[in-house]
Amino acid sequence: MKGNSHAGKLLRSGIIFSAMSFLTGMGNLAFQSVMGYHLKASGEYASANSAINGFMPLLALLPAVAVMAVTHYIAHFNAAGDTERLQNLLAGCRRFLFHLMLFGSLLAVIAIKPLSLLFHYSTSLMLVTLACTLLGLWTSLATALCQGLAWFKRLALITFIAMLLRVGFGYVVTLKWPTPEMTVAASIFALLAYLILWFWRKELVPPRPTGASSPWNREFLMYLTISAAFIVGNYCFSQGDLMVMQLHFGATDSDSYAAAERLAAALPMAAGPLLTVLFTHRSVAHTSSALREQLKLLAVYAGGLIAGAGCLFVLRHFCLMILHKDSPEAAGMIGRLAAAMVFIGLLQAVGTWALASRWIKISLLYGVLGMGYWALILVAGKTPAALLHTMPVATSAAFFIVLGCWIAAMKRHQPAA
Repeated sequence: MKGNSHAGKLLRSGIIFSAMSFLTGMGNLAFQSVMGYHLKASGEYASANSAINGFMPLLALLPAVAVMAVTHYIAHFNAAGDTERLQNLLAGCRRFLFHLMLFGSLLAVIAIKPLSLLFHYSTSLMLVTLACTLLGLWTSLATALCQGLAWFKRLALITFIAMLLRVGFGYVVTLKWPTPEMTVAASIFALLAYLILWFWRKELVPPRPTGASSPWNREFLMYLTISAAFIVGNYCFSQGDLMVMQLHFGATDSDSYAAAERLAAALPMAAGPLLTVLFTHRSVAHTSSALREQLKLLAVYAGGLIAGAGCLFVLRHFCLMILHKDSPEAAGMIGRLAAAMVFIGLLQAVGTWALASRWIKISLLYGVLGMGYWALILVAGKTPAALLHTMPVATSAAFFIVLGCWIAAMKRHQPAA
């Protein structure tokens, strides 16, 4: 009964988190509108988007792996109800994340110069992106602890406030200084929303911890491995095309592609909070009833993706007008991009399930397919037409491969009664 009560509370909290995150997503669309209106020079809109949504996540891949692994571990012990052990584990995970964030920050500083030269970023945009990346690494530490403790309502509040700060600051500064650097700076300013965690610091940092439990054991090492495969695969599928755009496309083509891509990418992002709930819920429960609940979430997620893709295609000119980027070129890209994003969203759903279930072979397959997909579009996607032809075919093939393996694994791993 206690487990069912906890699962029900988690799902209710997750629904609120999803609703708030949807509002936050609408605010981020408003930020894209601000960018599209103020960044009028050719190529600036695309450079700002690739820096925020492609380059920064690339620099933060290593810490993202640790965040995912720690989220699972804290969620597992949070559900067990052992308060003392949970607090000791929190202390140990904070220490682990702190050291890894230091290493990740150093790695970002070392890697940013050669990567910025490869992908043609200016020095000023490179430096602002680095500053935002370093600050974002430390807020991701707080995100891991909050997700592990199932603080979905609090996370929703933080992300909503961050969105308001981002849109407000972005509008004001780009009105006077309409440059890609200022739009990235707006993302830095938005991170101030995480200061609200100061009010809950006693729950994150106990005043008199009895000790620190090291998270390092065989299970945690295995989870770090499959988390790495999942995070890398997820980045390659969902954000790698922005770096292809930055590497190969001219300024005019980049702006059209960036506008269409941001609208299409909103499809899996809008339902992304459901995956967060699914991941945490799967980490704490393995019963047949929990499995049925997750299947319902996946069905809702798939239906939402398909319906959203249809609506986006019908309203493509209106949506592009909101971004101030309506053009025949951008409108013509949305259909194939939306189709690719539906398959990418479904890949993320199956990959998330496999990760939370600790099905190492499927997670590794997801990562390998993601890297293969990115390598393919880096080589084949040298023009918008070539990239848009490749993406739906490659993502659909990857999805059906993962789906087949997932179904086979489901038959082998029947949940406990």
